[in-house]
Amino acid sequence: MFIQTQETPNPSTVKFLPGQEVMKRGVAEFKSMEEASCSQLAQKIIGLNGVASVFFGSDFVSVTKDEDTEWSGLNTRIMAAIMDHYMTGFPLFRDGMDPQEKDNDGSDDTLDDEIVKQIKVLIEERVRPQVAMDGGDIVFERFEQGIVYLQMRGACAGCPSATVTLKSGIENMLRHYIPEVLEVRQVG
Repeated sequence: MFIQTQETPNPSTVKFLPGQEVMKRGVAEFKSMEEASCSQLAQKIIGLNGVASVFFGSDFVSVTKDEDTEWSGLNTRIMAAIMDHYMTGFPLFRDGMDPQEKDNDGSDDTLDDEIVKQIKVLIEERVRPQVAMDGGDIVFERFEQGIVYLQMRGACAGCPSATVTLKSGIENMLRHYIPEVLEVRQVG
């Protein structure tokens, strides 16, 4: 097994590509051992000294390091954990603990109005694939009084260019297609 690494716009995050599917659908993020209890792989990685968070995407694992930790040496330990996991053949999540068994954003689409549906479609089709290429994800939180609230996850959380991405990219695109959108703000 050969695991590739890819830098992300966030210097504290590296994207690890194991060359096979990681998540069948959706994404998962872990910022503590407690959150990672549903996944043996997440626990192995978050348990490494210097790791701040782990993010699973469709075909990648993004790892964010602590501010005062260097990547030298940490990369190798992360790759070893990923390789060991895939070589043993264990499932990504313990039985019955897949976080994707629950609705990803907690909303009930039958209650969403037309504007919210349009926002979600644009984010899903145009934004999420681009953000995933950088090792992250973006989640719609809510739409209130013309303001779209989004949560950046994975490599995008804490990324120096996240504000530019939100304002110059996502906000401009949403305002172009949906005149009711006045602004985009990051939450969490």
